[in-house]
Amino acid sequence: MNPEISVVIPCYCCEKSLMELYKRLIKTFNKLNITYEIIFINDSSPMNDWKIIKILCKKNSNVRGLNFSKNFGQHYAITAGIDFCKGNFLVVMDGDLQDQPEEIEKLYKKINEGFDIVYARRVNRQDKFLKKLSSKLFYRTFDYFTDRKSDETIANFSIVNRIVIKTFKRFKEQNRMYPLFLNWMGFNFTYVDVQHSSREMGNSSYSIRKLFKLASDNILSNSNKPLRIGITIGFFITIASLLFGIYLIIGHSFNFFKVEGWTSTMVSIWFIGGMLSFNMGLLGIYIGKIFEEGKQRPIYIIKDDTNEQN
Repeated sequence: MNPEISVVIPCYCCEKSLMELYKRLIKTFNKLNITYEIIFINDSSPMNDWKIIKILCKKNSNVRGLNFSKNFGQHYAITAGIDFCKGNFLVVMDGDLQDQPEEIEKLYKKINEGFDIVYARRVNRQDKFLKKLSSKLFYRTFDYFTDRKSDETIANFSIVNRIVIKTFKRFKEQNRMYPLFLNWMGFNFTYVDVQHSSREMGNSSYSIRKLFKLASDNILSNSNKPLRIGITIGFFITIASLLFGIYLIIGHSFNFFKVEGWTSTMVSIWFIGGMLSFNMGLLGIYIGKIFEEGKQRPIYIIKDDTNEQN
């Protein structure tokens, strides 16, 4: 018989919070009086995450641990957990205790009202200023290029039903972002306001560089707007060059001025050359994305699975 709820938790440098997270999850499920499974995915953490996960698995047969062969990334870890989950409902949450386990009760009650997806909305984010700023810039940039309207208070913390789980498993793209996939599905969804905790242990694994890479990968995987912008710029440069050429011909014909031309020629050549190189490079990136997808490599590789020990 399938458990009522599966909880998928990607782990990277979370060793100090995992034991406390586990205790609070068990307390929450006992209060709800429902069956459960907890799936921890160790994304090749350099700390002792996997050691703690194995201890929890030995303590409780409802806990499962998956250990990646290398660091694939948070959204790949979420994908692995979803591939292995068996629950009627799925909760995805972070392992650093900023997503509070007690809030699962709100999500569970709300989805039982007939919704397919219930997002946890962090009404008062407890992140540091730089984290909030980088997150806001990420979503503003992403929304501009993908013509979407994102809510920066929404992250991975959510609950979905079985039909959403089955639909998610059909996504085979190499570039993945869990909330984006949920949003694209278009199922019946709603929000629940939850309390967000400050990070008491460790730092976020998302540096500015990683956020930039995440944004660029997902923009190029979900939108051709950068190509259209390049075409638009090229069109206006062509029109401007044509008008400037007419201006020079008329001026030279009627001796309005002397056309010396070296500076304007060199500036034009460098500018046009730069734009051509930029657009060719952008086109090359898109072709590279197609190349990566065409390889059809595994989305992730599991080195160890504690289910074999249970």
